[in-house]
Amino acid sequence: MRFLITIASAYPLQSAIMLLALSLAGVAEGIGLSALLPLVSVAMGSQAGADSAASVGHSGLERVVTETLTSVGLTPTLGVLLIVIVIAIVLKSGLVLLAKKQVGYTVAHVATDLRLTLIRALLIARWEYFLRQPIGVLANSMATEAVRTSKAYLHAALMSALAVEVLVYTGVALLISWKATLISLAIGLIIAYMLKRLVGRARRAGVRQTDLLKSLIAHLTDTFISIKPLKAMARESRADALLAKKTNRLNKALQKQVLSKETLKAVQEPLFVALLAIGLYVVSVFLRFPLATVLVLVFLLTRIVKRVNKVQQEYQEMVILESAYWSLKDTIREAERAREPNLGAETPSLDHAIRLDRVSFAYNEEWVLKEASLSFPSGLLTAIVGPSGIGKTTIADLLIGLIRPQQGEVWVDDLPLAKVDLKKWRKMIGYVPQETLLLHDTVFINVTLGDPELGEEEAEDALRAAGAWEFVTEMPKGMYSTVGERGSMISGGQRQRIALARALVHKPKLLVLDEPTSALDQESEAAICETLQQLSGKYTILAISHRNTLIGAADRAYQLEDGKALLVQDHNVADAYSG
Repeated sequence: MRFLITIASAYPLQSAIMLLALSLAGVAEGIGLSALLPLVSVAMGSQAGADSAASVGHSGLERVVTETLTSVGLTPTLGVLLIVIVIAIVLKSGLVLLAKKQVGYTVAHVATDLRLTLIRALLIARWEYFLRQPIGVLANSMATEAVRTSKAYLHAALMSALAVEVLVYTGVALLISWKATLISLAIGLIIAYMLKRLVGRARRAGVRQTDLLKSLIAHLTDTFISIKPLKAMARESRADALLAKKTNRLNKALQKQVLSKETLKAVQEPLFVALLAIGLYVVSVFLRFPLATVLVLVFLLTRIVKRVNKVQQEYQEMVILESAYWSLKDTIREAERAREPNLGAETPSLDHAIRLDRVSFAYNEEWVLKEASLSFPSGLLTAIVGPSGIGKTTIADLLIGLIRPQQGEVWVDDLPLAKVDLKKWRKMIGYVPQETLLLHDTVFINVTLGDPELGEEEAEDALRAAGAWEFVTEMPKGMYSTVGERGSMISGGQRQRIALARALVHKPKLLVLDEPTSALDQESEAAICETLQQLSGKYTILAISHRNTLIGAADRAYQLEDGKALLVQDHNVADAYSG
């Protein structure tokens, strides 16, 4: 029940309204059921004149109902009792509708609110968190786990509604015959306890399903991200074998889950029917109740049996699904623990230069930079060259503030990055990553990312500055043409220019390009270098490459070797911040 309490605590108002409405609906149904026994007695002519139940003394419940009606000036005739039952049913239906409205509201919001909480936790997490986290796991949390959680709450709410009905029916049955009712309940609880093992088995199957779904979707995501090289090398069969293995494991977990559910249903019915038969025999033979009382009691016990049956089934459904909630909450907590601290509150200006002062950085105790010092003058193009894995991207990440050095400091003019407001600093940066990722959307959306403050004019200016406007205007719908999945409908050079336009559209002060020419042919590479030279003077540019071509286009260039930065080119750049 921890799951139900947790969700109810998250939505206290909706849960309180639901419980109140269910309770009042139970009272209304109880009133209707209370009138049922006098109604049957009257209908069967068990009292003189067959027009009043006032003198029937077989049940305390009958006396209470008839005396209550008489006290308000109503004669408990067949018509009056029918009206009472109808009014009670109508009132109960209205209250149940109100309760279900709150349940529907909460079910709709559970998945949405959990997704939003996860998104916000992820967006404020440190960059290192994403290096350790498979994207497929996060996708699984957003999709399947959020949906399964909302379904778990739905089953929990239905279980609560059924439990209220059981209490009402039990209360009315106790007023008719507390002995028969208690005996029936005792046997029913024993049966429920005997079937507890099936519920536990279903819970374990649900936990297994949650774990396998997470693993399967994570691997599926990685597979389809790499589908092009897999197909190019005819290796998709290997991916198929692994995915099939994981899918078959999931299938076995689902089989166990379904078997537990169906076994519970199959065993419940004969056991509870046997219980009902025993109860009927006891009240008829040993307690010698009148026929009207026996009929009403059997009716109530039947409803109790069915509701208890459903309560256990809904509980089983809930425990199957609730593991998704705890898994999703673990993902959220892990992301929240990885929250990126805001280092300072100062606003940088970048009037002179950015520099790394004797910076050292290591991944897992393997030093990538060792007391490296570099300076990037404002308004100029600086290139960093060196082989792959030497630490070039690490320098870019340090400048952006995605990671912090173990030794030394990054400076923006005379301001250490430790004192800078990172959000304000990053708003001044345009970034083009090594792998050019475009959305399966229009050029316009890829440039503006849907920012409502950026319109066609800003997008066009950015595309012109990136040297992309000419080929964009030749596309079927101009900047509203779709570029395909990951930009597959345009060339590598065109993708690079659209990514550059995306970085320029908000007019940054610092432009960081990680391997801007790595996937381009010689002609496209020369064109990109020419574009960067045209942008130099308007922006402070840091371009990273394993090729030496960028050195010729740069105002200043560094070569990385053994964790050190060697200045290999400086076109007489006056730089008071060179360190």
